[in-house]
Amino acid sequence: MNFNSRHINRRSFLLGSAFTSGAVAASLLSPSRQVKAQAPGIVTSDKMRPTIPYGVASGDLTGNRAVVWSRCDRPARAIVEYSTSENFRHVRRVIGAPALEATDFTVRVDLSGLPTDEQIFYRFTFQDLNNSSISSVPVTGTFRTPSAKKRDIKFVWGGDTAGQGWGINPEFGGMKIYETMRQLNPDFFIHSGDTIYADNPILSEVKLDDGSIWKNITTPEKAKVAETLTEFRGNYIYNLLDENVRRFNAEVPQLVQWDDHETTNNWYPGEILTDIGTDARYQLKDVNLLAERARQAFLEYQPIRFDPNDSERIYRSFQYGAMLDIFMLDKRSYRGANSANRQTEASDETAFLGKAQVSWLKQQLLTSTATWKVIASDMPIGLVIPDGTTAYEALSNGDNGVPLGRELEFADLFQFIQRQNIRNVVWLTADVHYAAAHYYDPSKAQFTDFKPFWEFVAGPLNSGTFGPNELDNTFGPQVKFNSLPEGTKPNRPPSEGLQFFGMVKIDCDSEVMTVTLHNLAGDTLYSVDLPPEES
Repeated sequence: MNFNSRHINRRSFLLGSAFTSGAVAASLLSPSRQVKAQAPGIVTSDKMRPTIPYGVASGDLTGNRAVVWSRCDRPARAIVEYSTSENFRHVRRVIGAPALEATDFTVRVDLSGLPTDEQIFYRFTFQDLNNSSISSVPVTGTFRTPSAKKRDIKFVWGGDTAGQGWGINPEFGGMKIYETMRQLNPDFFIHSGDTIYADNPILSEVKLDDGSIWKNITTPEKAKVAETLTEFRGNYIYNLLDENVRRFNAEVPQLVQWDDHETTNNWYPGEILTDIGTDARYQLKDVNLLAERARQAFLEYQPIRFDPNDSERIYRSFQYGAMLDIFMLDKRSYRGANSANRQTEASDETAFLGKAQVSWLKQQLLTSTATWKVIASDMPIGLVIPDGTTAYEALSNGDNGVPLGRELEFADLFQFIQRQNIRNVVWLTADVHYAAAHYYDPSKAQFTDFKPFWEFVAGPLNSGTFGPNELDNTFGPQVKFNSLPEGTKPNRPPSEGLQFFGMVKIDCDSEVMTVTLHNLAGDTLYSVDLPPEES
């Protein structure tokens, strides 16, 4: 079957995203068999139709594959049709799994064999399980596949969505930063974690410093900290109530990782919550059980491809053409307990990524042939992030000279990169709720056996603004940019404009990587060109 490869304006396509049902042309293929084309049945009452209340999304884009996602309002069979034509000529059809209560009626379909460097248009339809003549109105999305040849690459990243009680405010325009990012027409988006704030309830009103009122949309599931599976799922549904987010999801494929707030603040495996402070909000104290429910909801509501050997694994990698490989980390699932973080020898106590993930990352970096190796990290390297008064949440532990505690794992990783002469490694992260550019310089470090590298921080995306954090001198980070004015009060609302995202462009001719940091309005606050290191 030949695809129509005519260039399409994907925004104009999405403006008319509700297509009427009709007969499907050409050969219609499922992953395992060819299926007979059928015209969806005619329904006389919209009340009888399944509906798609939260739109569609795509993600885990690599080579000629992509995952598409949607959710129905009831048990129904997912049908995905896709084409390189916005009119869905020469369409292919995939019969997906049924949307069932066990997965909260969410469905993902892994599309393979896609043409490279093409705009793909897809649409979800849900068919009633008891009556095949009753189908939903289709909902559409689009994405562009990577090119096997060199072409310019542009993507955005950020983290920290709907935290500190700052939810969807229709009077403000909702989560506007997602619309700002969408208008830049990126090839994809990296969400660097804290995709929800399961531990941050959202109230109907928040009084601002000037006496005005920030007004949130509210739901029962967001009225308290999440403890049940239904409440964790409700956090994802809440974000999907925002039209900016739904429009963004339909147009920009995503690579998503998690951090702590998908479960609860600063959590680690084996933790038991106390009965004091913010932990008193929880009836359920076993964090492993909270994390199990949180992980299930996260995997249900993100367009993630399941690992066939470990369906719960979140760390993974993606090849995006010849110039770019992306490595998505999980700094949450395999760490030891948060502690004073000053152990002198590596052990299970000092694990941050964990042995298996470190070995995987080393092998991925070693075998990568891409010009640029982007490591998407859910937490920064050199910023000090405390957990209470005596423990540390991230890997840094203050200015203590030689690597200690969790720093030992990263000293080993950085030494490996140096000794294997792995070039052009760049770290992207979020978590701290401001934007920054850090240059790690071995000539200014306590530990010096590593290649110099850049780390860029972006966020928050519709959450409170905080920072800046102190830097740890172990690996010699130098602040090249910090987005916050001096004396900024903590927990600034989105209405003050101190929301930040990053963008990366890679020129196909020079292979120069340009990294820019932007505010809510899309203004460029900082820009740097990184020429590739030659062999």
